[in-house]
Amino acid sequence: MTTTSRTGPGPAPLPTPEKSEAPATDNRPRALLALVLAAQFMALLDVFIVNVAAPTIGTDLHASGADLQLVIAGYAITYSVLLITGARLGDRLGHGRVHLAGLALFTAASLACGLARGSAELIVFRLVQGAGSAVMIPQVLSLIQRNFTGEARARALGAYAAVIAVGAAAGQVVGGLLVSADLFGTGWRPVFLVNVPVGLVLLAVGSRVLPARDAEAGDRGRGLDLPGLLLLGAAVSLFTVPLVLGQEQDWPLWSWLSLASAAVLFALFCWYESRLARHGGAPLIAPRVLRHPGMGLAVFRILAVMAVNGGFLFAVTLHIQGGLGYSALRAGLSFAPTAVVFGLVGLTWRNWPASWQRLLIPVGFVLIALSVTGVGLALKGGAEGGVPLYVAYAGVGVGIALGFSPTLTRALATVRPEDAADASGLLATVAQLGQLTGVAAFGTLFLNRLESLGAPEAYTSAEALLACMFALAGTAAAGAVSGLVLRRR
Repeated sequence: MTTTSRTGPGPAPLPTPEKSEAPATDNRPRALLALVLAAQFMALLDVFIVNVAAPTIGTDLHASGADLQLVIAGYAITYSVLLITGARLGDRLGHGRVHLAGLALFTAASLACGLARGSAELIVFRLVQGAGSAVMIPQVLSLIQRNFTGEARARALGAYAAVIAVGAAAGQVVGGLLVSADLFGTGWRPVFLVNVPVGLVLLAVGSRVLPARDAEAGDRGRGLDLPGLLLLGAAVSLFTVPLVLGQEQDWPLWSWLSLASAAVLFALFCWYESRLARHGGAPLIAPRVLRHPGMGLAVFRILAVMAVNGGFLFAVTLHIQGGLGYSALRAGLSFAPTAVVFGLVGLTWRNWPASWQRLLIPVGFVLIALSVTGVGLALKGGAEGGVPLYVAYAGVGVGIALGFSPTLTRALATVRPEDAADASGLLATVAQLGQLTGVAAFGTLFLNRLESLGAPEAYTSAEALLACMFALAGTAAAGAVSGLVLRRR
């Protein structure tokens, strides 16, 4: 059985099993694997790089806190909305062809981001970049599924998981290096421009390596459900924008109307998807997947853990660079314990004693709550934290890995094979919605608290961060007890 790991900005839908698979008997599949994993690494790197570069972007482009939230969350908005559609496009048009199209769009958007002259332009191009990633990333597992079998597939999936683990850690460090180097006086721009030569090389190689036969299976895919896509996209946008912009404008009437409209559109989306399924159509998310035992609990837990992840990275980055005055490189290195431990735990938790397995998820959420509180207390009063801070950073990484990976794996392991793609697509979308909700909600809390305290000095920034960490701890605590409330498993 094929499983899903965390991808790009989040997990990608599982590929649909094929009726015939070719064993890896020559070097072509190896080159294919290297190509798609390099693209995967580039997309993942770009998520974490931008977190570290955010304060420098804000200074150079005179961007507001809301602008910075949109620069980070904008990528996740289009990625989450278009992810399932990207997988469907691969089914219909061929995974190799669609992967190259997404790679081309991602590369072009990266160039546009690197050349952006203002925050508004950068936000728009980040939205396009997320769309390119949503088209490109779902094809990676499908191409592995088609071109590898048996032990070769196991090795390919192991390499896939390793790239994810390394990319999470490398993004923080590479982002810090690029921003601190200030190449040719370009400041933050290389964090985007570095994708351009890499993307062009991958496009040139991909046109030779990706199998042409992949396109022959395209017409077997399901429909795209454009009405469902439009309803979901509108609902997500109406939900996210007021969260990001509302606090800067003192929560005007339009922000509340937008949130109310989002709720209406979400309900309309659910009704439309159910109606489409009853009439034999192909909805974005099959309603029976939502009714699967344990799926509601998995959705809540993934939403909670990814909201904590997004809010934690955004708020702490702003504090240590804006409040403590750390360089981008030092800020990137600060997060290395979190990212490295996340990768290690995510790769090894299945091998831990069987008696531990049932407790991993609630223990993970408890550890998150304790660790984010520890981060806030270690940095309280403008302190630099010392060894306790790095222990807390590592604890956050362990907790997020335990809250995320077992939840995702167990939810997918219990669905019917014909529903696996829809289930993984649902959870991937939820993960991205959680990420952008965390950036928007907890980022707003941090910025609002900072504004109320006065000038953004180390002490006031630390106080704002502590309030944010307490809120994150509360969210993690809700994840810990969610299994007692949502009992269907």
